[in-house]
Amino acid sequence: MTSIITRATAIALILQIPPIGLTSGISPTSKQVAPTPVAAERIRPDQWHLAFLKVAQAQEISRGNGVVVAVPDTGVDPHPDLRNNLLLGIDTVAGGSGDGQNDSNSHGTSMAGLIAAHGKAGNTGALGIAPGSKVLPIKSSTSDNFGEADDLAAAIEFSISSGAQVINISSGGASTPRLVRAVEAAIAANIVVVAAAGNSPHAPVSYPASEEGVITVGGVDRAGLHAAISVTGPEVDVVAPAVDIYSTSYDGKYSKGTGTSSATAIVAGAAALIRSKYPYLPAREVAHRLTATAVDKGPPGRDDEYGYGVIDLVAALTADVPPLGFESVSAPAGAGPSTTAAGRRPGDDGSGATARGLATLGVIVAAGVAWAVVARRRRRSDDPPPRISR
Repeated sequence: MTSIITRATAIALILQIPPIGLTSGISPTSKQVAPTPVAAERIRPDQWHLAFLKVAQAQEISRGNGVVVAVPDTGVDPHPDLRNNLLLGIDTVAGGSGDGQNDSNSHGTSMAGLIAAHGKAGNTGALGIAPGSKVLPIKSSTSDNFGEADDLAAAIEFSISSGAQVINISSGGASTPRLVRAVEAAIAANIVVVAAAGNSPHAPVSYPASEEGVITVGGVDRAGLHAAISVTGPEVDVVAPAVDIYSTSYDGKYSKGTGTSSATAIVAGAAALIRSKYPYLPAREVAHRLTATAVDKGPPGRDDEYGYGVIDLVAALTADVPPLGFESVSAPAGAGPSTTAAGRRPGDDGSGATARGLATLGVIVAAGVAWAVVARRRRRSDDPPPRISR
């Protein structure tokens, strides 16, 4: 097999996050902390992004119950803070024959923890954005943090056939025809696909984040300002915390890292919260809720650093958001029901109860008016993006 280092179709994960306690393999974007018996007790306060995003308030409304999030990555180790939410998955890398529950790199376990870690009793251990959701682990990259584009394509295909409602892709690089078909098939299957914009200086925005219909995620720092590591471009939709992000790692350890990988996993968790609260919303309306309720940063309106802004979990779960095509302030009153009403299952009074299952809503029609879907963002040229490497 041709070396993936030299192949133009190679996929490199956006951020490698070694586990706390390792003495080798240190990434320039991570900090090593010696393991201690109180690691589980101190990790929650270190997860600054939880308070920044008002996660506790959001989880009073939705915890992601009934939603499956696929995580094609380096595999997911069954960390004590995460294992109750871990499903049996698959390995798509060459020679892999496992269930996706093995990770000697740490990256995949970190992403899964940011999405769905349930922590330990007494508010200790790591906590994910959607601790009621389930993670479908897929080992699509090897322990050196690299993988073939077609292995990622196979992972996405498996996610579709396994009924995932959200796919988190914290990786990027060039595309192949099979990978493009897989991403397009996931979008057509009403799956929310979330992908990392990439890390500086590796520009432009990588694939599959550059694909139309994918939620492209950039990063901000502790102050809510553009993270220097985050790639910019017209594809960026929203941003989320991406600096000094703590999460789970293998062997019960924890990790700390900086990059758009972490921001992407956080947004995937946000999508799981919305899909659980509003199970009848189509994927494009889930994305619309995230962009329409984001906190605007930079120049007024969408820009290439922040997209539509920093995600606002509480607003995304509670705001009365007009559907796509009626987001203009000039839309007449009564033009159609909001996505808040349309997305609930019958009997949901909006009190925060969650529901299982999803229904694909093709073209929504109300009051005799078809809601036309408008492009959510400008696109760059179709030139294949370069392979991203560390």
